[in-house]
Amino acid sequence: MACTSTRPLPGSPLPVVDPLDSAELRAQISALQQDNYKLARINAALIERVESGATRGNDPYAAFQHSVVLAEQVRERTDALNQAMAELKASNHLLSDARLRAETAHQHLIDAIESISDAFVLFDQHQHIVLFNSRFQGFWSNSPVQIVAGMGLREVKRLMTVNGLFTEEAHGHADETLFYRLDNGRWLQVSERPTQDGGRVILFTDITDVKLAETLRREQAVAQKSQESERWIRLITDHVPALIAYLNADLVYEFTNKVYEQWYCWAQGAMLGKSLRQAHSEQHYQRLEAYVAQALAGESVTFEFAETNINHQERYMLRSYVPNRLASGEVVGIFVLIRDITERRRTAEALHQAYQNLELRVRERTAELTSLNDQLLQEIDERRRVESRLREAKLEAEQANLSKTKFLAAVSHDLLQPLNAARLFTGALLERRDPVANETLVRNVSNSLEDVENLLGTLVDISKLDAGVIKADIAPFALSELLDNLAAEYTQVARSEGLQLHFIGCSALVRSDIQLLARILRNLLSNAIRYTYSGRVVLGCRREHQRLSIQVWDTGMGIAEERLEEIFQEFKRGDVQRPDQDRGLGLGLAIVEKIARILGHRITVRSWPGRGSMFSVQVPLSNSAPKALPKPVMSEPMLERLQGARVWVLDNDAAICAGMRTLLEGWGCQVVTALSEQDLARQVDNYHAQADLLIADYHLDDERNGVDAVARINARRASAIPAMMITANYSNELKQQIRELGHTLMHKPVRPMKLKTAMSHLLGRP
Repeated sequence: MACTSTRPLPGSPLPVVDPLDSAELRAQISALQQDNYKLARINAALIERVESGATRGNDPYAAFQHSVVLAEQVRERTDALNQAMAELKASNHLLSDARLRAETAHQHLIDAIESISDAFVLFDQHQHIVLFNSRFQGFWSNSPVQIVAGMGLREVKRLMTVNGLFTEEAHGHADETLFYRLDNGRWLQVSERPTQDGGRVILFTDITDVKLAETLRREQAVAQKSQESERWIRLITDHVPALIAYLNADLVYEFTNKVYEQWYCWAQGAMLGKSLRQAHSEQHYQRLEAYVAQALAGESVTFEFAETNINHQERYMLRSYVPNRLASGEVVGIFVLIRDITERRRTAEALHQAYQNLELRVRERTAELTSLNDQLLQEIDERRRVESRLREAKLEAEQANLSKTKFLAAVSHDLLQPLNAARLFTGALLERRDPVANETLVRNVSNSLEDVENLLGTLVDISKLDAGVIKADIAPFALSELLDNLAAEYTQVARSEGLQLHFIGCSALVRSDIQLLARILRNLLSNAIRYTYSGRVVLGCRREHQRLSIQVWDTGMGIAEERLEEIFQEFKRGDVQRPDQDRGLGLGLAIVEKIARILGHRITVRSWPGRGSMFSVQVPLSNSAPKALPKPVMSEPMLERLQGARVWVLDNDAAICAGMRTLLEGWGCQVVTALSEQDLARQVDNYHAQADLLIADYHLDDERNGVDAVARINARRASAIPAMMITANYSNELKQQIRELGHTLMHKPVRPMKLKTAMSHLLGRP
């Protein structure tokens, strides 16, 4: 009888395993199916054998028993197989859960790489594509190539290059970061990183904005550097004595230096952007066209060129055209350098002419060499004489230094003498009450102060002559204008000394500085009167060829012959016979000698001891008539102008204010004196009172000056007051300033008569 069982029949299929299970699960199921299939065949063979054995007469029980054993073995195997199938189902369920989680993780990974802004591609350990996002796939949207999973890395890179997807590559850092420019102009940063299993991840980051910002910064830096370079180039080229310019390939001016613009009389930058043909005349352009063409063809050209600018200045120019080449060899412009070779050209022409005349000149020179040798010998002698004169000049300089030492010693004594006398006379005047005696003392004080004034004037003259600040103003004049005045003046001086002045008039025309010549004659006349005890002094002239000798004779004690030269030295004084005569500083004849040297006049002296002396100065005669100058005359109407005149005096010295008040009020003036501007403002209604003249000292307190004070005072009045400035400053700058302002200038010490004349002149102005 046949046995029935719930076990699967031999040859029946095993439960089907999900084809999505892993390879290991499929292998296990396949092995179990093989075992089940073998057991089913064994079972079938045993049953067939039992059945066939019964028919051959074998023991049925033994066969049955044997089949029972086989059935038990089959059941055990079937149970084991069922248990394995149950385990297989459980494993299959776990695998399904794992597959679901893997699919979920895989989807999350896909979502993640799709959400990033970079293009992403993943390669396995064999460098084949496993996964990529849509941004990477978008690179190939306009390409016939289709990117699929499994494609190799090398093939991808080759396709990128072959299809022109990446048009430019720049290597980055050592970590395999590269930069590519796409065919649409955008830039990508490509970063490659290895995975743990040997694969590779590649990210494509769009850095176009970064590149653009970097390019902008670089362009700005280049532009700034270009501007700085251009500024330095212009600063340098503007100080180069050559014409420099730059023309682009279209012959348009892009640069011109200052010298270039000045030669062509252009305003700064006026020609930039204009072509060579527009900037110059057609004729000028045609003369340059062939050379410009050579330069544009890549050849450096240098040539001479004569041209004339719009100011009709004709010069020879050496022009150089240098092509500006790119690395590719293309000429994109021309550098222009123009140098003025006019002088060199003229020198070359002169040299050429000299070369042509060289043989003639050689013959002439040969003839001249003999005379040159003689001249050289003469020059050697002259140099010896010059050296001798230099030694003499050195000796004179040393003597001058010694003279200055003596000068200081003499001044310290001679300045104190008249001041001391004036002090004594003033003390006696204070103690006496007799008007007649007071008048004598006042006269003595005046004489002492006059001696101080004359002494200071002499010292100033010497210092000016030594410093070389006195310049001669040579002009023709009638000698009678000078001699007549001197004769009238010194007639009175001689009479006061008990002498006679005999004057012989002269109407000759001479050329000299009338002021400096007058000072020479005054010193000669003063010396003649000083050293003459009795007799007379003669002033006259004698004609000597083209010169006139102006002579001063005296009947004094005379000078020994050995002393005739030393009397013109500083501090050399003769012996005075009269005890009432002062000896002076001995500077009179020294001043005469220094002034005569400035004028170029010769001074001569002849003397006879015990009988007298003769001093003369030789002056050149003149053939041209001098310009007639009106002589100032002090008329009675001018003197009457001082009566009732309203005068303001501004001086920071109270003694000078008191002295000016006494002097001016004695002339009939109404005087207001003040030590400062504020003091004057209080007395004259803040400068609004009526006034006819303002006398101001130049040096005031608090570093102020009279010029500014007069300006401030007149600025607050409806009409300006005529001003007179008094100062001890003899500078030419101050004289010029006072003259330009229209004021009158007087130098200290002020002579009363000169002050009266100047005031009358100012008050008489319309």
